[in-house]
Amino acid sequence: MTGRSEFSLRRRAILAAMAAAGAVSSVGASPAQAARKAGASAGSRPSSGGERRMTQLIGSNGWAGRPSDVAMWKAMGISWGRDSVGPGQRNSPDDPVIVDRTGPGFDHDLPSAILNNNRNGIHSLLLLAYTPKWNASLPGDGRSAPKDESVWQRYVEAAVRTYVAPPYNVRYFQIWNEAAGKLSGGAPQASFWHGQNFSRDRAQAKPYERAMQDYVELIHVPAARIVRKYGAYVVYGGWPDQGGLDTYMKWLEYRSPAVNARMIDWVDYLDTHYLGVDALTPLYQRYVANGPARGIWQTEIGDRYMSDPHYLPMYFFKFAVWALDHAWDDPNKYVSMVYHWDGFEPFRLTHRGNPRTYNVSGESLIVLNKTAGGALERFGGQLRFGEGASGLALRSGSDLVVQVRASPGPRTVDISGLTGLAPERVGVTMIDALTGEAADAAAIDARAHADGLSIGFRIPEAVNGGGEGGRGAPRHLAYLVATQRA
Repeated sequence: MTGRSEFSLRRRAILAAMAAAGAVSSVGASPAQAARKAGASAGSRPSSGGERRMTQLIGSNGWAGRPSDVAMWKAMGISWGRDSVGPGQRNSPDDPVIVDRTGPGFDHDLPSAILNNNRNGIHSLLLLAYTPKWNASLPGDGRSAPKDESVWQRYVEAAVRTYVAPPYNVRYFQIWNEAAGKLSGGAPQASFWHGQNFSRDRAQAKPYERAMQDYVELIHVPAARIVRKYGAYVVYGGWPDQGGLDTYMKWLEYRSPAVNARMIDWVDYLDTHYLGVDALTPLYQRYVANGPARGIWQTEIGDRYMSDPHYLPMYFFKFAVWALDHAWDDPNKYVSMVYHWDGFEPFRLTHRGNPRTYNVSGESLIVLNKTAGGALERFGGQLRFGEGASGLALRSGSDLVVQVRASPGPRTVDISGLTGLAPERVGVTMIDALTGEAADAAAIDARAHADGLSIGFRIPEAVNGGGEGGRGAPRHLAYLVATQRA
């Protein structure tokens, strides 16, 4: 995983526990794409038909357990969950292959979690990882390749065979987590993929020269062949933010003589972690616009980035605008999953307790889904902001929603190309993006012109956030919602 200084220690501990617990098949040929489409279950389809909605983009790591947790997920617009399946053969080759547990220590029941998701319209992504210690190529290190590949394949086979079948009907499986080589932050080996020359003392560690080849040949392609054999979809295992996109492309396009395949040919959904939305564009252009991949996910975003209260609502609003501009023709094509919805740190979506309560980041998702909760369409017009303000726009149902970030004081935006709304009969409301509180009507002056609207709006002195990344001059995040009056 990334070595950035802001990395969550809690996240390291959780994922390390999964690796230490040792979550761990004959390989079948890839079925035709049509066969995998036909195998998609009702549990993997959206309830909104051909419409695109904000909630289709939003997922979280972990599961919602109690009915009150599910209610909170729905309020925040979370429609995807991600967690582990295992632990496989935890202690020896004589153990049965166990795949009914989930969580960082495999201490929760997985079947009931998936059935709970299905009942509540929440999609499930199952993470296939890691190596049991007794089978690790580096003694005692569950983040290294298996000595006996068949153990890994038996685990994958058991997990996929179990959960693609009724009543679970899972169709999305993720292979490993953040396998990479040398990282840009200086780590000679990735946090979740260790090999020759690894040492926990970074000063003693050296690069894992066969990191790419071993991952493709021993882990990814064998597992992907099993996943596709059962008519399910392969989600890449989360390329780390410090791995570099050029290196990611090199890994994806590496053709292994051992398995006679490129990894990209055995990936349905590309997946990265902790990147900005703009970084997804080159991946779209190279692998999604004309295939072979079906879409792009980020199965981990957020974490300490959510210390900036503007981060999450800005990320998902921009992600929606980006998706609408990039052929969002399938509801599962683009997904980003928050790490993590639950915890004690103030930046998590909710604060663990009895009762559980929302943190600011969670409340911001509630506001986003109330404000832009309709069927989404791209806004084909233009926004021209005055000094001290910037933003993006999309259509939500019959409304035009503009997310604006601005400095205190009077600000302006001119909107042209406002089709479908009669400017002279449009009312404008300004909503605080973190609290959902509507500004006093006196703070807004909207005037129609031939091609749209000119809106003056006053940003309060007591703004709701800092500058870029929580640094710099304070800024306020709000939504300007233009609604047709009767």
